[in-house]
Amino acid sequence: MMLTSKQRAKLKALANPIETILQVGKGGIGETLIRQVDDALTARELIKIRVLETAPDSVRDTATLLAQATDSQVVQVIGTRAVLYRHNPKKADCIVLD
Repeated sequence: MMLTSKQRAKLKALANPIETILQVGKGGIGETLIRQVDDALTARELIKIRVLETAPDSVRDTATLLAQATDSQVVQVIGTRAVLYRHNPKKADCIVLD
């Protein structure tokens, strides 16, 4: 499911106050990081990551690779941070995008 611009705007607003929970450094994207992102998306649906300058890929490339590996979507990329979203219908307090 691709996000509409209206849905993306709502997710950006929701992501604004949340804290960055994961960092990608010089090791880049590995299996452990993918599992952590997957677990975080299952628990929260919307997460913010930070890509350090020492990371091997750009912020956008890192976010895209993580989104592909976790079946999520990149909501926003600003500076060194990116926001990922994956709907979890099993979650009682899931984000409603309609």
